[in-house]
Amino acid sequence: MAKTGQAAALVTAPISKKALIDGAGFAFPGHTEFLADQAGVDRVVMMLAGPDLRVVPVTIHIPLADVPATLTIDLIVETVEVLARDLVARFGIGSPRIALAGLNPHAGEGGAMGREEIEVIAPAIAALQAKGHAVTGPWPADTMFHAAARARFDAALCMYHDQALVPLKTLAFDEGVNVTLGLPFVRTSPDHGTAFDIAGQDKADPTSMIAALRLADEMTRR
Repeated sequence: MAKTGQAAALVTAPISKKALIDGAGFAFPGHTEFLADQAGVDRVVMMLAGPDLRVVPVTIHIPLADVPATLTIDLIVETVEVLARDLVARFGIGSPRIALAGLNPHAGEGGAMGREEIEVIAPAIAALQAKGHAVTGPWPADTMFHAAARARFDAALCMYHDQALVPLKTLAFDEGVNVTLGLPFVRTSPDHGTAFDIAGQDKADPTSMIAALRLADEMTRR
């Protein structure tokens, strides 16, 4: 219905990735990858949005040990381009400011703590700036998310899943929304998981689902 325009947006509930993969033979790591396949698009981007912060992980549902080899200049550039396009079209931000985190402690400390910043992230930033994008970095991830730092960007691009989701969920666990960018339709979901530990006990907090519904409505109206 979303693909044909019969629905304004798609709002999904939490899923158990392990149960789907082990029990049902689900061939995708999660909703994001499945919806990209259904929509026939090559590049989608997962963004977590809260009242005071928007974050995007460049790599998503892969082991941490695989992150350095997965990061490439092209992957970072393509991710930022999808992010910037949807920040304009679906969030109403005219000239998005995007801050890129480093991968290593202290953003590599000039190569002393890793070279991904020098060999991958900085060249990607230069390529994006040459295309006119307002991107900065690479910044040390441990100093990017205090209030004064957040005021300097509209979205933060992080290099792996937890680097992005820890600050967002710390600031806005009950109000965070997962948004899939790059699809031909709007898709949002709560930022939390299935919470099997409280299933059936009437204890679930619907705040994040309500926030997902509201954000989907705002995005479609734009």
